[in-house]
Amino acid sequence: MTTPAPPAPTVRKGRLALLSATHAVNDLYQAAIPAMLPFLMDERGYSYTAVSGLAFAASGVSSLSQPLFGVLTDRRTRAWLVPAGFCVAAAGVVAAASAPNYLITWLCVALAGLGIAAYHPPATSQARVAGGSSQKAMSVFSVGGTVGGALAPPLVTLTIGALGFSGGRLLAVPAAVMLLVWLWRGRIPAAPARRADAAPGAAGSGLTDDWRSFARLVAVIIGWSIPYVTVTSLVSLHAQRDLGQSAAAGAATLTCCTAAGAVGTLLGGWLGDRFGRLTALRAGYAAALPALCGVVFAPVYPVLVVSATLFGLALFVPYSAHVTLAQDYLPNRPGTASGLTLGLAMAAGGLCSPLFGRLADARGLTTTLAVLIAVFAVPVLLTWRLPERSPHGPVAGAPGDRPAPAPVAGGAR
Repeated sequence: MTTPAPPAPTVRKGRLALLSATHAVNDLYQAAIPAMLPFLMDERGYSYTAVSGLAFAASGVSSLSQPLFGVLTDRRTRAWLVPAGFCVAAAGVVAAASAPNYLITWLCVALAGLGIAAYHPPATSQARVAGGSSQKAMSVFSVGGTVGGALAPPLVTLTIGALGFSGGRLLAVPAAVMLLVWLWRGRIPAAPARRADAAPGAAGSGLTDDWRSFARLVAVIIGWSIPYVTVTSLVSLHAQRDLGQSAAAGAATLTCCTAAGAVGTLLGGWLGDRFGRLTALRAGYAAALPALCGVVFAPVYPVLVVSATLFGLALFVPYSAHVTLAQDYLPNRPGTASGLTLGLAMAAGGLCSPLFGRLADARGLTTTLAVLIAVFAVPVLLTWRLPERSPHGPVAGAPGDRPAPAPVAGGAR
């Protein structure tokens, strides 16, 4: 007899939509910080090193604390961390806009990063439950974050750019509205630990954690994060300082990059369900490398915009695969897996930001961005060392192979 396949989990569309909306709001504040950097340089006279320090405060502090929130989420579901996270992120960004000096600005940005860290593990675990094992469902949740990131530069330009830093108070509006929606819809309940459609690795699943494969994935994500954080922090300045464009044009370049990331996330979910998530992951990394070269060596502004758009598109094709692979490599610790991967996805870039800032002060933006090409070549190669793993158990065959069809008794027909 044919071994019955596990039942396909039902996608809870309402729950997934609400979580995707909170993700958009949360990551809006994450992206608002790099969007504020050119205004901080112009109005407060900060150097590249100083603004890179702010990028570290947001990304580094957030990412280093995110695994701790993941461990807490594995021990006990804390749904309240979802609204608390994006509200604290909003408070930090708004306070940074009115901070009187660099130290206070740094602390406010770090507070925003802490809120961002608190949000991601519980929200990601709940999204995996709501979407089951579907790459499309996880890509919908992920794209909420990239949509929020794409909205941040124009929103910051319309508020701080038009009204000065006093207009930063208006940045609190998205979080206030989302909090009201969350309270109106009610708290998202925790999923029962032993439901068949719960997140892979729920208690009692009997699956083992594959730490070796997880470590390889972490290395890939580290190589992903450094170019991502550096490009999003410096591409607006690259457009202005090296190609003679306005602040609005620089913000538009960043918007194109992040908006394309939303499309890339959805494309990655579709490719993952159709051709296998490792195929989507490897294709995204391979396509992002030449696009990064275009960003670095763009001779004119239109080439920079096209290259930044393609870079954002390709770079986010693997995004949902990052999350689901991590949770399937550590099926008994989905919150920890989410915290480590999503945390490291920002931590390495944030920790390296001050170094790239110093390099930019000493050698210029073009040289700094060129270094990223060598950095990014490493994860492109490492993707071929990642094995596939089903939510229901290891997958036989060579690393990256899709699950083979179940054998039929009596031989092939």
